[in-house]
Amino acid sequence: MSFAKVRFAYVGCGFVAQNIHIPNFVSLPECEFIGLAEVQPGLAEQVAGHYGIPRTYASHEEICSDDSIEAVGVSGPYALQGQIARDLLRAGKHVFMEKPMAVSIRQAQSIVDTAKSSGARCMVGYMKRYDAGNLRIKELCDEWRASGEMGRLLLARNHGFGGNWVWAQDPNVRTFVAPSGSVPPPAPDECPEWMPDEARAAYLNYLQQWTHNINLLRFFLDDHEGKARVTSVQLDADGHTGLVVLDVNGTRAVVESAYTRFHAWDEHTQLYFEGGWLQTSAPPLLQKGVPATIEIYRGGSLTTLPMLTREQASPSWAYREEARTFLGLVRSGEAFPSSAQDTLTDVRLCEDIYRIHLGL
Repeated sequence: MSFAKVRFAYVGCGFVAQNIHIPNFVSLPECEFIGLAEVQPGLAEQVAGHYGIPRTYASHEEICSDDSIEAVGVSGPYALQGQIARDLLRAGKHVFMEKPMAVSIRQAQSIVDTAKSSGARCMVGYMKRYDAGNLRIKELCDEWRASGEMGRLLLARNHGFGGNWVWAQDPNVRTFVAPSGSVPPPAPDECPEWMPDEARAAYLNYLQQWTHNINLLRFFLDDHEGKARVTSVQLDADGHTGLVVLDVNGTRAVVESAYTRFHAWDEHTQLYFEGGWLQTSAPPLLQKGVPATIEIYRGGSLTTLPMLTREQASPSWAYREEARTFLGLVRSGEAFPSSAQDTLTDVRLCEDIYRIHLGL
């Protein structure tokens, strides 16, 4: 059964849009890429010309008014992209957007409410959910929990120390920049009302970086109803280095966060059972065609030897798979796995983490 192509546009032509989302959507046969919107004069024209995209728009409001567009991708400043997504949803456009979806519970709830009232849907770009290695670990975790063969699930931990996320970027890829003097408007202030002004930059940094890690743990542990809660926070004065402990469906889940100067990407997630463990290790984010690697440890018994095995999923790129998933689900009408409603929980958890961190 064949489906018509999704008539698509994109808002924002920054580094991530140019190096990830725009080329991915352009490359997919399910996508009819119609136009680009960018507030910095001249930038949309450069990017559109490079990729053969026929239309440019001076703002996302012009896309809202274009009845030929049915789905829109969005990436931009953290608070502003939430406002843009809300406007597009109100206009009846299905939205794919970069994380963080919102910078406060208040803003996130307004996006969820707008989607419900308009009938349009929003998918958030948690690409780790679409990584083939992570999907394999999720499958194994579900099997072990269902069978009980490895005993009780004791702990989930995500080690997110980052590093050089563009390590494997093709140096020949050109990134276009806006002409000198063109400055985008400031993002509206939609941070939590209770947040002290001096803490907002650190909060936004933690939110945009480690919301990925929190969401991945919730994905592995089946927090479909958004019941995860924060039980402990130990962050340094910089607001991002340290440990956060969550309760996710009765399982202790730890987020280890820091920045490093490694010329690599230092992130892995482990799921510890009484009888063994599962581990997935993330590649540098711009390393195309390489999914997370998989390690499976079975601890053995009195009659069997311990066994550590490694698997490699088929070559794929999580960013492209999330774009493919978005287009397919727009056309089929099925629910998005990383929906606005699900993401509301991640925003709530990040606010709770910072309340505890600041002692408020």
